[in-house]
Amino acid sequence: MALAFFYLSEYNPGDEEIVLDEDNSRHIIQVLRMQKGQRLQLTDGRGRLLTATIVDDHKKKCRVRVDDAVQMPARARRITIAMALLKNASRYEWFLEKATEIGVTGIIPLLSERTEKQHFRQDRMQNILVSALLQSQQTWLPVLYPPTRVEEVIRVAKQEQRLIAHCLEGGGRQSLPEGNEQLILIGPEGDFTKSEIDAALEHGFLPVTLGETRLRTETAGVAAAALMCIR
Repeated sequence: MALAFFYLSEYNPGDEEIVLDEDNSRHIIQVLRMQKGQRLQLTDGRGRLLTATIVDDHKKKCRVRVDDAVQMPARARRITIAMALLKNASRYEWFLEKATEIGVTGIIPLLSERTEKQHFRQDRMQNILVSALLQSQQTWLPVLYPPTRVEEVIRVAKQEQRLIAHCLEGGGRQSLPEGNEQLILIGPEGDFTKSEIDAALEHGFLPVTLGETRLRTETAGVAAAALMCIR
């Protein structure tokens, strides 16, 4: 039977014992009713996988002994999806969850000309990523960047392959190419404006299509994640 799996927001390599935070402690001791001597696994979201044994089953300050620590390799493909924020925050949260499960390495919430104003709760979005990480049994947490203007992302992007998915007719759009370091821009409801598309093309972004049908923004984000990560 697989060991229960938890996330550590902070971990100092070399620590022989760890006092877990109150949320993890409560879940382990009160919800799962684990006791002293039982084993579990932890990750810091940066590739470390720890196997540990409970040595103090305090419900608020559970203490564990690290029995084994393994550094898992980073993903071969480094995929960043920059997707416009949505008016319906729950749809964006769904995208974050699925993109994390699929294995993207970075997510940039985009602010474009057609993005409707909304309050972006970074802490809540980060927690969704952590939950998806644990559910999918991974050790590398995607980097969640703060909301960024599309012009700024276009200007500073350094990935080997820079792509923009849009619905504007013409423009020589092609299928997603394969690559180990890619960034793709996904527009808002109503798509990117022509000036935003032109700016991306001027900075070396390749126009791509995600299929023959017009997808909702969050569907396009998940489709891109699947096509780019799972090959």
